[in-house]
Amino acid sequence: MAKNTPDVSRRTFLRGTGAVLGLPFLESLSFGATAAELPRRMAFVYFPFGVALPKEKDKNAAWNWFPSGEGKDFKFRRTLESLEPLRDDVTVMSGLSHPRCRRLGGHDTGDTWLTGVELKAPSYGNEMSLDQLAAQYIGAQTRFPSMTLSSDGGVGEPTRSTTISFARTGRPVPALSSPKQIFNRLFGESGGEASVRRKLRNTRSLLDLVLNHSRTVRGRLGSRDRGKFDEYLDSVRDVEKRVELSQKWLDVPKPKVEAKTLDLSATPDGPKEYIRTMYDLMYLAFRTDTTRLATYMIGQVAGATTIANSFPTAVGLKGNWHGLAHGGGKNPEALGKFDQFLAAQLAYFLERLKDTPEGDGSLLDRTLVLYGSSNSKTHNNQNYPTLLAGGRGLGVRRGQFLKYSSKTPFSNVFVTMLERMRLPVEHFADSSGGLDELIA
Repeated sequence: MAKNTPDVSRRTFLRGTGAVLGLPFLESLSFGATAAELPRRMAFVYFPFGVALPKEKDKNAAWNWFPSGEGKDFKFRRTLESLEPLRDDVTVMSGLSHPRCRRLGGHDTGDTWLTGVELKAPSYGNEMSLDQLAAQYIGAQTRFPSMTLSSDGGVGEPTRSTTISFARTGRPVPALSSPKQIFNRLFGESGGEASVRRKLRNTRSLLDLVLNHSRTVRGRLGSRDRGKFDEYLDSVRDVEKRVELSQKWLDVPKPKVEAKTLDLSATPDGPKEYIRTMYDLMYLAFRTDTTRLATYMIGQVAGATTIANSFPTAVGLKGNWHGLAHGGGKNPEALGKFDQFLAAQLAYFLERLKDTPEGDGSLLDRTLVLYGSSNSKTHNNQNYPTLLAGGRGLGVRRGQFLKYSSKTPFSNVFVTMLERMRLPVEHFADSSGGLDELIA
C-alpha cells in the first residue's frame, strides 16, 4: 500500500475525531478579566459585487458611490447621503485593494477581504482574518471572543464562503444567520449550572481522549495526510482552549436584555428589518461588552445561489443583486439605489452607537466600523469602496475623503486599525505600513 494511503479504517479514525463533531455549543465561548479602561472594539461589514461607479460626466454621476471633492472638502452623493449627519464620524477611501487578490476571479474575493490572501488551486487555502487575529489578543476579555454573522450562515465553500472570518489555520469560522439563535447565544439562558458544568467536564474528557488517540493515528498517516490531520488537531486544541475559558464564565451572569426590543422573527425575506436586526444584535453585543469584535457578511459573492441575491427585489427594485451589479454600467441608477439602501442601514447602526453614551463620549467613539466590498465593479478587484467610521476616542481622524493610488495596499488600513486598538501588530498580509491620514 502506498505511503500516503495507510490502512487506517474509517471507524478507527472516527473514534478519535467524532467527539468533537458534537460540540457546536462551544463556539465563541471565552473568558477574561475586565479591562481597566473603556473597551476598544471593531466591527467589519462586507457586501458583494461592488457599487455603482458612473463617470463624472455621466448623467447618472450623482449615483457614484464615492463622494465628490477630496479631503475635508467633500460631498456625499445620493448613494451615501444618509450618512450626512454622520459626516464628522466617517472617512471614505478610494483606490485601495489587496494586490495579491487583483488577479482572482471577480466572484472569488469575498474570502479575501479580511485576509489579503491569494487563493490558489487546488487547496484554495486561506489564512487568519483580521478579526480573528485581534481576538487572539483581546478575545479573552469578553464572554465571546468574536461574533461572526452573515445573511447566509455557515461557511459555504472555498472562494464562495458565507463568512468573512477565518481562524488561525485558515479554516472558515461558521457564521450565524438566525436573529433568534444569535440572541439566545448571546443573552439566553444556558440551562442549569450543574448541567453546564457536567457538559464541560465531559467535553474536556472527550477532548483528552481525542488528543491522546490522535498520536497513534498520526503515526500511521502518510506525509501528505499529516498536514491535513495537523490542521484538524489545531482545531481540537482551539476547542480545548474555549472549554477552559468558558468554565470561568459559569459564575458570571449573562447581561439581561429584553428580547421584545428586537425583531427576532426577521428573515432575509424582509431585508430592511433583517439587516437592522443583525445590526441591533451587534450593537447590543458591544453595549453589554459581550464581545468587542464582530463581522457581518451582508451577502456573499456566489451570485444566484446566495440568499441575499433577492434583497433588491424585496425592497422594490427590479432584478436581483447580482444582476443589478452586472447591469451597473448601463443602469447605474438602479444599482445606486440599492447601494443607497445599504448605506441607510449602516447609518442606522452608526447612529445607535453614537446615541449611546460611554465615558465622556459615545459607544461609536471607541468603536471602529469598517464597511466595504472586495470589488469596485462586479469583476474588478481594485478600488474597493471603503468606509471607516468611529474611533474619535481611539485617536482616529474622521470627516474626510481620502484618495489613494493602486500602490497602497488595503491592508494598510488594517495595520492602522490594529495600532489604534493598541495591539502589537505592525504588519498584516502585504501591508507596507499604516496610514498617517487616519491618525488624529
